[in-house]
Amino acid sequence: MRVTKIFSVLLALVGAQAALPLANAALSPKASQVGEVFGLPITNSMITSWVVSLLIIIVIRLMVKTPQLVPTRGQAVVENLVEGIFNLIQPITGKTAAKAAFPLLIGLFTFILIQNWSGLFPGVGTIGTWDAQGHLVPFIRPGNADLNGTAALAIVSMVAWFYLIFKYAGIKVIVYDLFGNKANKKDVPAVLYYFLFVIFGIVGLIEIVSITFRPISLSFRLFGNVFGGENLLHLMTGLYKWGLPIPFYFLELLIGFVQALVFTLLVSVYIGLICKHDAEGHN
Repeated sequence: MRVTKIFSVLLALVGAQAALPLANAALSPKASQVGEVFGLPITNSMITSWVVSLLIIIVIRLMVKTPQLVPTRGQAVVENLVEGIFNLIQPITGKTAAKAAFPLLIGLFTFILIQNWSGLFPGVGTIGTWDAQGHLVPFIRPGNADLNGTAALAIVSMVAWFYLIFKYAGIKVIVYDLFGNKANKKDVPAVLYYFLFVIFGIVGLIEIVSITFRPISLSFRLFGNVFGGENLLHLMTGLYKWGLPIPFYFLELLIGFVQALVFTLLVSVYIGLICKHDAEGHN
């Protein structure tokens, strides 16, 4: 009974703040066009992506400057970040492809992390105009809250994945990984061994279907978490008098980090699933 009363009080508090229209929490999943360059549309999420990219370049250059044998404080921070991520992905991708895959993976992690956190800065996704459907149209919004942005990251990752597995594993290892008979001929009867070729062939076809869906899963997972968090913050911002948005900002900090790490680790796993075979002597 007491729990019911507490819940009723919370609902009353929420209702008291409902003087703000529900549209305050409604954001369109579609990025809004703010202009054109040579006939190509420029959206509010593209602007944020460009600003984040520029900031990463400028900040890294200012922190490192000219690399020194005795690192400066800024250089030490960058080196620790680089070393930490490399030590994280090397056991996953395998030693053969680790150095080649590292620039891609550290770039993905850094870019996605800052993009995810960019929505927490004042004005990002909160200042704009209203459309006819009651959606807020921000002047700038997080790049990862646009499915086009996350799809681009996924496509770049998979193109790099194709390049890395063909260069560091080779076609023979790739075909074996997909369709090869993994059973040891000495451990199973001959009839069963040759029948397993059919089974592993079917499994290989299923794996190809799974690979084609990887860009979709990568892009939708990242987009869904960032877009959902953005809408949640807009909803909670209407309750600012009660301090309710504050815990959700900390939650979005955590989710932003986790999603950047998950995206990077998944791409690392995709690379390692095939490239580590070469190191294990399966070729």
